[in-house]
Amino acid sequence: MKNIKIAIDGHSSCGKSTLAKQIAKHFGFTYIDTGAMYRTIALFAMRNSMITPDGTPDENRLKEKIGDISVTFLKDGHAALNGEDVENEIRTLEVSNTVSKIAALKFVRQEMVTLQRKMAEDTSVIMDGRDIGTVVFPDAELKIFVTADDEVRAQRRFNELTSKGEQVTFDEVLKNVRERDLLDTTREESPLRKADDAILLDNSFMTREEQFEVAKNFVDRTMQE
Repeated sequence: MKNIKIAIDGHSSCGKSTLAKQIAKHFGFTYIDTGAMYRTIALFAMRNSMITPDGTPDENRLKEKIGDISVTFLKDGHAALNGEDVENEIRTLEVSNTVSKIAALKFVRQEMVTLQRKMAEDTSVIMDGRDIGTVVFPDAELKIFVTADDEVRAQRRFNELTSKGEQVTFDEVLKNVRERDLLDTTREESPLRKADDAILLDNSFMTREEQFEVAKNFVDRTMQE
């Protein structure tokens, strides 16, 4: 079987990563979480005081250091910053409030897209993010655009954060989800949008299992073509 690329794009907290992991496990594909890559860059910037008090990244300082940042994935799938497992740290609301502004920077996206394409060489991959089907792999054999109602997404994210012991309110999480939607869809560099040939999957009223079955059928059909 030839190697294929599957692109899953969509809004924040809509379950893209969960779906991509399920598909990767079922079909034996390599999974690449691009959101974790941008979160890792955001964490680096936060740790090194490259975020101003109003939340704006210090572009010049980050650009100087971007070549010194190693973003990799460990054997268990956790994101690593210069070899350090930072999976738990990058999933906090604090990083969520910063990542969209980091991901909007042209030089950051260029660096990550180059790395993402390199990771996908010589293997079948499934990759999720914001611009996979439009920029990273416009020639992907299958593109899925995942979305859900913003309040549904906020509730899912709130449940996830509080289950980990984070002290957040639903209103804080909803505000973050809506702000990220706005930043992701209006940024100048690689904005979030549905590729013309992507399949829309609205999972507002689906369980994870139901969503997987729908997507699995998409993949089965693609592999038979």
